[in-house]
Amino acid sequence: MPGKPVFTAGAPAPIGPYSQAIRSGKWLFCSGQGAMDPKTGTRIDGDVAAEADQTLKNLGNVLRAAGFDYGDVVKTTIFLVDMNDFATVNAVYATYFDAVKPARSTIAVRALPLGLRVEIEAIARKT
Repeated sequence: MPGKPVFTAGAPAPIGPYSQAIRSGKWLFCSGQGAMDPKTGTRIDGDVAAEADQTLKNLGNVLRAAGFDYGDVVKTTIFLVDMNDFATVNAVYATYFDAVKPARSTIAVRALPLGLRVEIEAIARKT
């Protein structure tokens, strides 16, 4: 079964040739989200905690647009420009995934698009 693109105005429009997410049956594959204001398409101002919070809000809006929620997420990948931000991002992340804790990887990267410090992608499944 081919996938169906998901789009919501509640998350930033893609900055390249990709979809916010693809739904394939019971599965949802979410592209990486960052701390972008969905209305303006610009990076929000604030510290890394504020960036992580906006990133997870954007991810949640993509999940909901496809009929999913945080509890359906089975795997996330976090990309950080600075691993010194791990504990701060982890604390914000924990407030979104308090009941169900998905499998997760955290990867240090040299840079992210648009000067972002945090990006989070997710895979979710409806039961």
